[in-house]
Amino acid sequence: MSVALHPLTDADGPRVLAWRNSEAVAPYMYSEAVIGEADHARWLHAALTEPDRCYWVIRLDDHPVGLANLARIDRHNRRCDWAYYLADPSVRGRGVGQAVEFAVLAHVFETLKLNKLWCEVFLDNDVVWQLHERFGFTREALFRQHVFKGGVPRDVVGLGLLARDWPDARAAALARFAEKGQAPARIVD
Repeated sequence: MSVALHPLTDADGPRVLAWRNSEAVAPYMYSEAVIGEADHARWLHAALTEPDRCYWVIRLDDHPVGLANLARIDRHNRRCDWAYYLADPSVRGRGVGQAVEFAVLAHVFETLKLNKLWCEVFLDNDVVWQLHERFGFTREALFRQHVFKGGVPRDVVGLGLLARDWPDARAAALARFAEKGQAPARIVD
């Protein structure tokens, strides 16, 4: 299994729009309305041009399966937010998320030299927030009834990882990869 993160391009636009509106992704996003082409075009332009964002298409054995991103990259305060999704449900449970998580964390702490990485996850999406905790994230917040989906209030967990915690988390993750005979994703320039 080979997982790589490739920079998002204009050519990825139609695929990503389909993913964002799919049943595999939309339930986990804060937005609720179907995303139209004009709104998506504005989002894609910002994703490709704004310096405080970085987007990658996740590829499994060179097949596009999801999207990862950094947002609100704040070099002064040395922090940013991140998120990812696997749009192809058939790849879930195969270690792709772990491979992506390691690559993004390494990029944030080793390449960008930031101090903190932050994310938000629906409380009932325990598979994802537990994965983040296995990578050293600490639950820093519980936002009660933070987002309404389908008219129902949903709680959100806020998780953070600090640069000082990354070396231990990195070593533990590499040991898990070695034990399973897997490798982290690689980021392609």
